[in-house]
Amino acid sequence: MSLLPHNPERDEAVLAAQAAADPMAAILRLLNEGERFLVCSHSRPDGDAVGSMLAFGMLLEQMGKRAGLVTADRIPGIYRNLPGAGAIQTVLGVHGHYDAAILLECDSIERTRLHGLEAYYLVNIDHHITGHAYAQLNWIDHGAASTGELVYRLAKAAGTRVTPEMAACLYTTVLTDTGAFCYGALSASTFALARELVMAGADPIAIAQDIYFSAPESKALLLGAALSNLHRQGRLAWLWVTQQDMARTRAAEEDCEGIVNFALGIAGVEAAVFLRELPEGQIRLSLRGKGRVNVAAIAEKLGGGGHENAAGCTLDGPLSCALDEILAELHGAVTQAGTETLLP
Repeated sequence: MSLLPHNPERDEAVLAAQAAADPMAAILRLLNEGERFLVCSHSRPDGDAVGSMLAFGMLLEQMGKRAGLVTADRIPGIYRNLPGAGAIQTVLGVHGHYDAAILLECDSIERTRLHGLEAYYLVNIDHHITGHAYAQLNWIDHGAASTGELVYRLAKAAGTRVTPEMAACLYTTVLTDTGAFCYGALSASTFALARELVMAGADPIAIAQDIYFSAPESKALLLGAALSNLHRQGRLAWLWVTQQDMARTRAAEEDCEGIVNFALGIAGVEAAVFLRELPEGQIRLSLRGKGRVNVAAIAEKLGGGGHENAAGCTLDGPLSCALDEILAELHGAVTQAGTETLLP
């Protein structure tokens, strides 16, 4: 690993002071002063992660900079039609000279699952309510609908052109991180942003069809397995799949995306969780809520994070113990919210 040499052009104390008052301006200054940047996000990248990385790479290219786009896990198939998706490399670790590493939609270095990031000057751009100021420069805006929205603001402030290709990537971040405009930091400005991106060339129909109507057969089979394990108690619902289910349906990790929404979509349900048994025995949880239960607070308590209505965490197995643990937390939260009504 080659550590970054001191950059005499960059006064890090000045940047830090500027970041406290105007983090976007501090990031723009860093980008203008540097030449080569590493751009990454969390492992198991979702639409906001992929779209933000691609748009940020396009932003840097327009600024005359060089960018390395990397992730620890491959891009899910539903995002591989995004412009420039082939530029994202799947790696285990990072090395070489970069003026800074840009971490998008990632609440910690550990969540990237990339080795070597500690050696770099870090820039953290995030919108999660559970986001932490762990980097040298931190821009966390809980009011943004997606991290892609922050990248859009940065692009406009930099004076770069939002091309149709960039607009498609940014529209994907908004569409997916709001659950197709169903939850998250939704406001009139969210729809105004979506309109601007469509006006800039994003095709909302093509993007939605790629994301929501191009699932492989394995996902449908896995959904059937999960629904066979669907349970409900009052305003809570849960479902799960085992490693045997994953093997039998030949499902990939990305096929688990969105399954929890089928439990949340039941009338009267306020919170739902989908549990997946991992090969090493741990249990991955996807939590969703309709607004009365803050699932991000629950996920953070258990070592995870996310949004108020969409979050996740990983618990130790076996599955039965993880299920008992998360249901206890959810029951308590639902009761505290005054929404618990048990079915007869």
